[in-house]
Amino acid sequence: MALPSYIDLAMIGAGVQALTLTTHLLQKSAKYDHKILIFDPSQTWMSRWQQQFAAQQIPALRSPAVHHPDPDPHQLRTFAEHRHHELFSPYDRPGTQLFNDFCDEVIRRWKLSDKVYPAKVIQILPIKTASRSRFQLVLDTGETIMARRVVLATGSGKIQLPDWVQKITSDYPSERLCHSQQVNLNKLNITGERVLIVGGGLTSGHLAKGAINLGANVTLMTRKQLQEKIFDADPGWLGPKYLKDFQAETDWYIRYQQIQQARNGGSMIPEMMLQLRKAVSEGTIIINECCQVRAAQWQNNLWQVDCEDGSKDQFNRIWLATGTRFSAMEHPLLQEVLETYPTEIVNGLPVLDEYLRLPKSNFFIMGGLAALRIGPVARNIGGARMACKSIVPAIVKPSLAIR
Repeated sequence: MALPSYIDLAMIGAGVQALTLTTHLLQKSAKYDHKILIFDPSQTWMSRWQQQFAAQQIPALRSPAVHHPDPDPHQLRTFAEHRHHELFSPYDRPGTQLFNDFCDEVIRRWKLSDKVYPAKVIQILPIKTASRSRFQLVLDTGETIMARRVVLATGSGKIQLPDWVQKITSDYPSERLCHSQQVNLNKLNITGERVLIVGGGLTSGHLAKGAINLGANVTLMTRKQLQEKIFDADPGWLGPKYLKDFQAETDWYIRYQQIQQARNGGSMIPEMMLQLRKAVSEGTIIINECCQVRAAQWQNNLWQVDCEDGSKDQFNRIWLATGTRFSAMEHPLLQEVLETYPTEIVNGLPVLDEYLRLPKSNFFIMGGLAALRIGPVARNIGGARMACKSIVPAIVKPSLAIR
């Protein structure tokens, strides 16, 4: 694919957020078929998503069947007509393979397979004159392209590591201490090893299950008691039940608190809790709730771990399922953009306008960084659908456009 010198709309990232926005945009205005280009080093839609699900051996999504990238909420259930055994209760959560196949079908039906340009955007330079504004995208291939509008849909936050990790003074093999995003269960031989998994969210559950299946002895350590929830935020956050008050709140700091309270750290689905309790009774996992690591050192090919309750233990490896955090100030692509378009930042989250733009700009943001507008589900598939309701009108309606 030859890179044009100019495009009306450049999207950065080819994940579920960008795919959702692309289909919603084309549904409203077919002419955008020739006006969009998506940038992702993988050259394929959803590649990072699929790699992550495969690496952690995640069997099904947490979100219900109505949440997916196609504008028609019933499309996935229709697609699964002969595959009902791949929809799991409650709420018909799709199995991973079913969801991946459905996304492939969406890409085929909307003719999007050639929309992803295989390059990583490494810098965005805003070019602002008295009459108009543009963005120059610098790619890792050395190429550049000018865009009228940009949508940042990279999705991933910054990996969050506990404080004690920074204090480790001994050298250790990198694969012996890693964040959950770096664990690939399909490439490990850990039979008989002792693995410490830190974190109380669903990811830690998947990793624990995967490690047990590989013959390891697992200790799961969580800061607070494990929480059992079907979704990571109450479904009331997808509609007026909670959003009405949230959107009426004018203090962005209070909105931020509401987001934190709604997500309240990690939680497990009931099915996972059942499997973990069974593993406890079988003696393949120890769950230490309300417990934290105080210090860890690598000695004699083992982690020597001191806990805050005074106990000590040894492990072959440590996995940190400690999540990610979203920070506009630390996002490598936002530095120059925020200098040109000053934006209030609340605990890392930008205060966007009602169309999810940085103020007075054609720069849109989706995913976790849009949470002050969308609410606690901003990073989820349901949040992507909500974001489309804000972004699509600003793109297709000339009256809402910024020059």
